[in-house]
Amino acid sequence: MAKRDYYEVLGVARGASEDEIKKAYRKAAMKHHPDRNDGDAKAEEKFKEVNEAYEILSNSEKRAAYDAHGHAGVDPSMAGGFGAGFNPGGASFNDIFGDVFGDIFGGGRGGQRSSRGADLRYTLEISLEDAVHGAKVTIKVPTLVACESCDGSGARRGSKPVPCTTCGGRGEVRMQQGFFSVQQTCPSCRGRGQTIKDPCPDCRGQGRTEKVKSLEVKIPAGVDSGDRIRLAGEGEAAPQGGAPGDLYVQIAVKEHKLFKREGADLFCEVPVAFVDAALGGELEIPTLDGRVKLKIPEGTQSGRMFRLRGKGVSPVRGGGPGDMLVRVMVETPVKLNKHQKELLRDFQASLEAESPGHSPQKESFFSAVRSFFEGRG
Repeated sequence: MAKRDYYEVLGVARGASEDEIKKAYRKAAMKHHPDRNDGDAKAEEKFKEVNEAYEILSNSEKRAAYDAHGHAGVDPSMAGGFGAGFNPGGASFNDIFGDVFGDIFGGGRGGQRSSRGADLRYTLEISLEDAVHGAKVTIKVPTLVACESCDGSGARRGSKPVPCTTCGGRGEVRMQQGFFSVQQTCPSCRGRGQTIKDPCPDCRGQGRTEKVKSLEVKIPAGVDSGDRIRLAGEGEAAPQGGAPGDLYVQIAVKEHKLFKREGADLFCEVPVAFVDAALGGELEIPTLDGRVKLKIPEGTQSGRMFRLRGKGVSPVRGGGPGDMLVRVMVETPVKLNKHQKELLRDFQASLEAESPGHSPQKESFFSAVRSFFEGRG
């Protein structure tokens, strides 16, 4: 019986890419798989045909021979056939199926798994000044580092790990389930591909020991609470060699006595004397860059906000500096003596004797109160 064209079997064009061939094979293999077509002899034959076609077209050398000579170029039973390693019955299907579906079942080809050390997180509290201007801070981090006695291998000095006899050093074992071949992490070496017969006495074969490391952290200007600084390779060492993890320094900015930060802006509340608010004046305002003068106009009310342009924070991710927002809070005099109280009463009487308008907020409020009760009457 003449064989069908392999490209026709998979339903792809002759110029199809590797990805297109693999995608077509997945679809056809799933459709005709015997587990999905129990007792269907035709489906089983088609499945073998699809498997055979993929074995040829997924191999660049076999595909080139097939393109040049057709089936005669790859069939060992024909003169001049490619021959080597080819099994039309699908004996190498395990390898093919592992390549194509390995990402689904956690397998796939490849060498032993390279274990990596765990990442660490360190919460660093800093002042608002350091967050705004940047700083260098030394921190102490308890972690696991590579054992000095065995250089992280886990084997006693003078010896070394040996290939795992269970997986042959691959770090994975293949489990056959009917027509499916699933690769799993080797239970003996846990994916490392090696075992230790003579463990290091200092680290007990783990390849790492506990240590408190001192690290200098460079805090960039403009960071805020929640920002993270990554120190590559400063996390935990990997067991028995392998790449170390990373250390993530989580920034937490302490509360400040004078300022509050919201994004790029800073907020500050400043008490103002009753007389300065009434007559106007000049206040000395603190900022993170020093002191500045703020002019208070005559008749300033409590709660009024003033904006100092560019006196805020330059965010770490770029952009111009924010502003300083100053809220003035008029302070009522306390602990008055008798003479001062009399002066205030005389002052109040002089205001009431003149035309209204000296206390606009008070007059507006009580006007609204009168309207409210009159409307209910």
